[in-house]
Amino acid sequence: GTGSVQRFNNGVQVTESEAKITLRSTVNQGVFGMKWAHFANPGVVRRASYAGTSARSQRGMTTLGLIILVGFVGVFVFAIMRLTPIYLNYLKVAGVVNGVYDEFDSQNPTRGAIRLSISRRFGVESVDVIDYKNVKVQAVDGGFEVQAKYDHTSPFIANVYFTVKFDKTVIVRR
Repeated sequence: GTGSVQRFNNGVQVTESEAKITLRSTVNQGVFGMKWAHFANPGVVRRASYAGTSARSQRGMTTLGLIILVGFVGVFVFAIMRLTPIYLNYLKVAGVVNGVYDEFDSQNPTRGAIRLSISRRFGVESVDVIDYKNVKVQAVDGGFEVQAKYDHTSPFIANVYFTVKFDKTVIVRR
């Protein structure tokens, strides 16, 4: 047949149509299940495609790989489950401190009035991670600094713990 001429490393020339016919007719099962093509010239041996392997046997994930992936993702999901309540409690504390700011800013408040408001808001918000007495109310130039600073520790796995540090500070002007 006519077609383009291919030249191999050993100098043998074969037309494209001859190579296809020869490849189809002389593919033999080789060692370890590999397919080898024997061309018309016995000195030329080329490796053919893996005609015996199917796409199904080559795609997907092994069971061990799946178990490792599920375990890895599971650790992160468990960490998120342990940290979510901690941050929700912080949002309550921050809401109390911001509420005190909104209530008393530029209203000429007293330290006692601020402390009473913090106490009531902690009761309403059911804040139990920090006591209202641990919220510092200090006089500063032009008002009061209200600071809720605390650490929250939560167990994770065995003797591994999460410790999260929070610091929410506002300045209530007189």
